[in-house]
Amino acid sequence: MPDPIGFLGLGDLGRPIARNMMAAGHALTIWNRTAAKGDDLVASGADRAASPAGAVQPGGIVVSLLWDDASVVEVVESDGFLERLGPGGVHVSMTTVSPAGSKALAARHAEAGVGFVEAPVFGRPEAAAARQLWIAYAGAEGPKARVRPLFEAMGAREAFDFGEQIGAATTVKLVGNFLIISAGAAMTEGLAMARAGGFDAGATIEMLTKTLFPAPIYQSYGRAIAAGTAASGGGSAIPGKDLGLFKASAEAVSSPTPLSSLLLEMRRG
Repeated sequence: MPDPIGFLGLGDLGRPIARNMMAAGHALTIWNRTAAKGDDLVASGADRAASPAGAVQPGGIVVSLLWDDASVVEVVESDGFLERLGPGGVHVSMTTVSPAGSKALAARHAEAGVGFVEAPVFGRPEAAAARQLWIAYAGAEGPKARVRPLFEAMGAREAFDFGEQIGAATTVKLVGNFLIISAGAAMTEGLAMARAGGFDAGATIEMLTKTLFPAPIYQSYGRAIAAGTAASGGGSAIPGKDLGLFKASAEAVSSPTPLSSLLLEMRRG
């Protein structure tokens, strides 16, 4: 039988991932700060916990998909969470956090004898529902071997192992999100110029994404931008949060940040 899983965080991405895991046969105990977000999952058979620790099985596996470094720390340090997981337990952290934050979390888990795997996820909610996610993960071999089968159950099209060094997978996630945001800004500006000149933005992006830029991000976002159906930059706090994480993480290792700084200024303007 599949392992019972504690699942913490039922946002727009967490809910379809949790549904995928239930469809794969996993018994879930869920927790979310706003409990009502889990009502549909409870109706489908999930158990609901009143606290993060209540979702944990001793020596079991708990998955968290939260908002930022602080929200993960708050859960990890909540009453009884690490104690209940205990030796043999594994925490799979899928939240987009800073590499430094992930390293600190891993150290805190090690103090308690708990395994820690960072596994940030690429993909929007519709990609999760279609089981077309990509997951980057890192951690000690033992905990990774135990949780690796879960990635397919979550809806991963493919999972990429970045070794044992915590911070590697979170770095990949931040670089990937930075590239996505940069590509979106470039396509928005480029297609605005084509449209202002009286040219067909749809035909422009269609040609470019079949030739020079045949990548899923350019194709999907480019078509949405050309059609005017792309979500506006102000519609979500996620790009600004992730750009800030990228910039701070780059500055922490003395890596230049001219473009991320400009993109953040544009968002604030």
